[in-house]
Amino acid sequence: MVMVLSPLFLVFILGLGLTPVAPAQDDYRYIHFLTQHYDAKPKGRNDEYCFNTMKNRRLTRPCKDLNTFIHGNKNDIKAICDDRNGQPYRGDLRISKSEFQVTICKHKGGSSRPPCRYGATEDSRVIVVGCENGLPVHLDESFITPRH
Repeated sequence: MVMVLSPLFLVFILGLGLTPVAPAQDDYRYIHFLTQHYDAKPKGRNDEYCFNTMKNRRLTRPCKDLNTFIHGNKNDIKAICDDRNGQPYRGDLRISKSEFQVTICKHKGGSSRPPCRYGATEDSRVIVVGCENGLPVHLDESFITPRH
C-alpha cells in the first residue's frame, strides 16, 4: 500500500509545483489603484499631462470627471495603510500623516466621449485611502482640503 501511495503522492506534489500561482484579488485591486492614481515622476503637471496620462491609462472611456495622480514613493503610499504614515479616518479609511504632491485632473465638460479635455491642478496635501490587507485600493477623491 505504501508503494501505491508514494507514486501518487509524488505526482500530486509535482502537479502542485506546476500550477501557476495567481495573484490575490487584493493585488489586482492594488495594481488597479496604482494604474488609476500613481505616477512617481510626472513629466509636467499641466492640462497636457492630464490629457496624455488619462488617455494612456485608458481612463477616458467614458471621460472620467475627476482623477487624482499621487507623485512620490510607492512605499510611502503603502505605509498609509499602517501606522508608519497613516492613521484611522472615518470608518475604514486612513489619512496620511505626510503630504504628497498630487495632480488633480478635472474634466472640462462637453462630451463624455473622447477626446476628453482636462484641466490640471497641482497641489501638495494629505490623502485619504481605503486599504485591504495592508495595500491601498481606493483613493477618496472627495477629500481635497490641504492640511497645513
